[in-house]
Amino acid sequence: MRLEAITWERLTEAVADKVLETGAGDGSPWVRVGVDGAPAARGGEFAVRVGEALRLRGRDGIVVGTGGFLRPASLRYEHGRYDPDTYYSDWFDTGALWREVFGPLETGGSGLVLPDLRDPVTDRATRSPRTGLPHGGVLLLHGPFLLGHWFPFDLTVHLGLSPAALRRRTDDSEHWTLPAFQRYEKEVGPAEAADVLVRADDPRHPAWGGMG
Repeated sequence: MRLEAITWERLTEAVADKVLETGAGDGSPWVRVGVDGAPAARGGEFAVRVGEALRLRGRDGIVVGTGGFLRPASLRYEHGRYDPDTYYSDWFDTGALWREVFGPLETGGSGLVLPDLRDPVTDRATRSPRTGLPHGGVLLLHGPFLLGHWFPFDLTVHLGLSPAALRRRTDDSEHWTLPAFQRYEKEVGPAEAADVLVRADDPRHPAWGGMG
């Protein structure tokens, strides 16, 4: 795919406009957007930007990060603290995401989304109240490995990093996670699976493949 340079501001506007044109594939009154990428790609920041652009366009949204849906530490560290295979397949509570985030946004759902379940620092339940998303509202879910779980996204954005950029932009203490992203590239191919591909090797100068 040929990529062309774009600013984050223009990219945010383009994605927000695309969201407004996107309807739920299952007839739900809510649109579900996935912002996929390694933590080093700063997908949470981009999701917040898009959410703000949607608000200015009169659309309500909620930004949710998968970091708030980690499984308990006893399960995450069952094979040690630095096991990339466990990080890839067992760190994030996909069952809770289906139940607490996507379930309420199905046709006939309540629209009451749980924004987080577990504090990643204290490993305790957050007990956050549910947030009501009105009809026509948009879920912006961000995190790594989103495209490998058949989540019912209506639009997906992948913030990709080359192997060199991923290593460079990942803290040394987190380099043990890099094989997990290599596995994700091999097994899922997020650059091809996503609706919108953004190359974020240079955090100041992204490039993208346009809208499909």
